[in-house]
Amino acid sequence: MSEGGASDGEDRVDAEGERDPLAGLAEREGWHVEGAAARVHYEGEGDRYSVEYYAPSGCVLYWKVPPEGGGETAVPVGRETVPGPLRERIRMDLDAAGIDPEVERRSL
Repeated sequence: MSEGGASDGEDRVDAEGERDPLAGLAEREGWHVEGAAARVHYEGEGDRYSVEYYAPSGCVLYWKVPPEGGGETAVPVGRETVPGPLRERIRMDLDAAGIDPEVERRSL
């Protein structure tokens, strides 16, 4: 992952007083929590991706990010175009955060 460290989320709890799974993602390498979503950036083999998990809908979205200075806009991409190792990493992070890793496979 290209960015390290956790962001907010350490003290997050849900309505039932349980620890918020987003807090678990915030503790994973590179993940950052913003409101009801978490994001991580990946760079490898010449490709750049932004991966987002949305807690309210339990969905994972992949965005292809243009090269540095490319001036283009990130675009959503189908998970079948995303490298398998990245998808596996996302499932491992979700599982470690207490989120069902199968949500990574959920279609919109």
